[in-house]
Amino acid sequence: MSEQKSEKKKTGLVGKLLTGFLVLLLAGIVIVAAAAWFSWNWLQSEVAAPGPHAEETVLTLPRGAGLITIANQLENAGVIEDALVFRAWVTIDGGDRDLRAGEYAIPAGASMLDIYDQLREGNTIQYFVTAPEGRTSAQIVRILNENPVLTGEITDIPAEGTLLPETYSFHRGDTRQHILDRMRADQQALIEELWPNRAEDLPIDTPEEAIILASVVEKETGVAAERPLVASVFVNRLRRGIRLESDPTIIYGITGGEPLGRGIRRSELDNDENPYNTYFVDGLPPTPIANPGRDAIAAVLNPPDTDYLFFVADGTGGHAFAATYREHQRNVANWRRIERERR
Repeated sequence: MSEQKSEKKKTGLVGKLLTGFLVLLLAGIVIVAAAAWFSWNWLQSEVAAPGPHAEETVLTLPRGAGLITIANQLENAGVIEDALVFRAWVTIDGGDRDLRAGEYAIPAGASMLDIYDQLREGNTIQYFVTAPEGRTSAQIVRILNENPVLTGEITDIPAEGTLLPETYSFHRGDTRQHILDRMRADQQALIEELWPNRAEDLPIDTPEEAIILASVVEKETGVAAERPLVASVFVNRLRRGIRLESDPTIIYGITGGEPLGRGIRRSELDNDENPYNTYFVDGLPPTPIANPGRDAIAAVLNPPDTDYLFFVADGTGGHAFAATYREHQRNVANWRRIERERR
């Protein structure tokens, strides 16, 4: 009987101990969970809070930098308050390998979350360089070489007429050669897009001839709306076997596309040894005289149906177009009168 009581006492003691242990374990789990919950909420509030910087801050993250280096750089730049907090959040989110190098403009008061998203998405500062329509390849190379943000240097001038002049975006550290390669690729892509849909019976047989004619159109007018009409004049002249008689081609033969800085002399108009003198050359000049833009190329490949064979300046920055030589002579007389009045 006493042995049974002893066994009962032992069993009761074990049960009490086990119950106590479970209570303590449960309490520990609750405490840990509560601590984790409070820590998580604290971390969320920290990374979502506005940053300490009152002005936009520009900083460059180097290639190959790891999370520790990036977090310390952000803290040293004053855009986050605690590098350890930033590192913790990025690590928990699994984005420590997603942060991209580059030059960033961190907005004033941006939170750690905002900065993290900006670095992960690679929203770096964009710069722009513009190559205006009608510039020669040498002039475009000069524009790129003079840009202070681009890197490297271009030493080889591309063939005339092989670049597409436009505004190109880039990031700090991008190379001048890369922009030039984009210009060349974009022009090729444009030709491949437009050439199959060209008008029928054009007096040009190849994409290269289209670029030559488009470069002459580009240099003849700075008025965008006139490019189709100028293209129609030259297409009509080529169809009828009439020489182009374009002054910009003469200038290209004299200066290589640089500004002449004066009017064309009579001796230069009469110089039949200039291979670009379209007052003597039948058909197109031997090469493009500039890099034509998208609109000039499109105008040459699909010109409007007109009877125009002539055009001359009209005093407004544009041109007066004519279908007959008599009408053209009247337009020329009007232009000369305007010139006299201006003098």
